[in-house]
Amino acid sequence: MPNVFVETNWVVDCTAPAHNKVPAALDLLRRARDGEIQLHLPAICLAEARHPLFTKFQTRQSSDRVRQFVTWAVSANRLTPDQGTTIRSGVDLMENVVKADLQNMDTALRELARSPGLEVFPTTAAMLERSTELCFELPELKPWDQAVLAAVLIRAGELRQAGERELAFCQLDSDLQPWDKNGDAKPKLTDLYDRANVWVYGDFLMHGPEMPPNWYERA
Repeated sequence: MPNVFVETNWVVDCTAPAHNKVPAALDLLRRARDGEIQLHLPAICLAEARHPLFTKFQTRQSSDRVRQFVTWAVSANRLTPDQGTTIRSGVDLMENVVKADLQNMDTALRELARSPGLEVFPTTAAMLERSTELCFELPELKPWDQAVLAAVLIRAGELRQAGERELAFCQLDSDLQPWDKNGDAKPKLTDLYDRANVWVYGDFLMHGPEMPPNWYERA
């Protein structure tokens, strides 16, 4: 069975307010629940997800801009009063739904962590030590990215020792992807993932980059 690592972006996309959830992230979770794959998530990613969840999806400013436009459009006869009322009702509904979802975010994160087919693994002493080494190997990475990368590399090694061969990482964070914006390989990151036998995908559908035939059997 494929063992697939995920990180903070996946957590955010799965637990965002209802209309902001990303179908591809939810499909990856469904595949894990159905027993098609085994997901692995560093526990620190649950903590990191809280900031974007509570900042990125606030709606007050954008909602007020829509209300301001509607007020102008009605006064300028670009919208009828009934149309203005309908739009305002939709904006109010969006705000209420998002507010309720954010208020229940702790519950949503706990439920995600308990999902069948998902292993949330804690930070170990070995991961902390590897993270320190990455401060010198990849100083351009942010400390949190170094911690996530260290967690994935160490856990991948543990899985390999347990006999697992199919290891992948769905990674949407450009800093941790082993290629740059032009698609050229980042030598240091590529070498780290290759030595860990972890294939990195740039999406949650595991479509690309395409894995070479028999890649898992090469080492």
